[in-house]
Parts: sequence; C-alpha cells; structure tokens
Amino acid sequence: MTDMPVDAIALLKADHREAEALFEKFEKAKSDAEKQKIATQVCNALKVHTTIEEDIFYPALRGKIDDDMLDEAYVEHDGAKVLINDILAAPGAEFYDAKVTVLGEEISHHVHEEEANSEGMFAKARKTDVDLVELGRQMKALKDDLMPQAEANSLPPAKTRAVNA
Repeated sequence: MTDMPVDAIALLKADHREAEALFEKFEKAKSDAEKQKIATQVCNALKVHTTIEEDIFYPALRGKIDDDMLDEAYVEHDGAKVLINDILAAPGAEFYDAKVTVLGEEISHHVHEEEANSEGMFAKARKTDVDLVELGRQMKALKDDLMPQAEANSLPPAKTRAVNA
C-alpha cells in the first residue's frame, strides 16, 4: 500500500503541531534530564523542519508571493537556529530553560504568521500555481532522509542564512 500524497502545507502544519506539543511537554517536565531530552527532540525536529522549508518550500514560492514575507521567514528561522544551536551545545547551562521557552515563543509567532487565515504565507501559497502535492512529496522525501540523523542527534549545527551568528 502506498502512502497517500500529502501537500506541502499539510506536512508543515503537522510539524507545527508536533513542535507545539513538545514545547507543552517541556513546560510540564519536572526534572532537568526530562527537559533536556524534550528540548533536544524539539530542536532536532525544528532543524529538519527549517531545512525542508528553506530548501524546498520557500524557494518554490519566491516570486509568487510577497518576497518580504519570505525574507522575514528566513530571518525568523535564523533567530530560532541561533537558540537551537545554543540549546543543543550547552544542555543545562545558565538560562537553558529560558532559552527553550523563548524558542517556543519565537516558533509560535512564526507559525501564526505562516498559518494566518487570509494573510498568512500558507493562504497565499494556496492561491499560486505551485504544485503543493509535488512539493509535499519532495519535502517528505528530504524529511525522511534527515529524520534518522535527527533521532541519532547527529545533524550538524543549524546554519543561518540571513543572520551572522
């Protein structure tokens, strides 16, 4: 049996819900070890998510939706990547919990901008001629390639594109 095709936006929204659930788990976690495990999981998931967005989704939309919206998304990702790299490099360091909390807030803001009903990136993408099912296929393939590395904590540090970190 073959997998049902998933469009790019559905795939990204599923990632958003996963990240939200992980941030909620982090907030409820009691021990430092449990917090570190959850933070590592969410950081690795976000590294994969930003990669599939930046390598496939955003370039497909360039010139088809407002370029300023895409540029802001890259910069928002970069802000998150700086925190992700810091969180993964120094578990348990000073301000660790605060960094994870701020990362969650940044991601929440970013998700809201992408998913806003009529003015969000996803709504605008649906109005273009971009084949979202084909993009979803490409994004899922890349995600499937990256997830084993993420689960093994062997992804390289997230690289920023617009921010010098």
